[in-house]
Amino acid sequence: MLEELKNAKRVIGTKQVTKAVNNGLAKYVFLAIDADDRVLKPLRILCEEKETKVVAKFTMAELGKAYSIEVGAAAAAIINK
Repeated sequence: MLEELKNAKRVIGTKQVTKAVNNGLAKYVFLAIDADDRVLKPLRILCEEKETKVVAKFTMAELGKAYSIEVGAAAAAIINK
């Protein structure tokens, strides 16, 4: 699944992922299992409301690495665009 994230059209970060979900562009949302729940809870609720698929089985470091960035990422999404 991370391989797909590396090669797909994508966004990273809770603000950008939230925007993609709100606009109906997010195909899959990845939430880091080690991110602060206060940060992710609103996004998780939004995904439920919008019926967006959520994958929560990777760490922040793994999501960041999938994007080839030096820091971790709390949220990422594959988008339909």
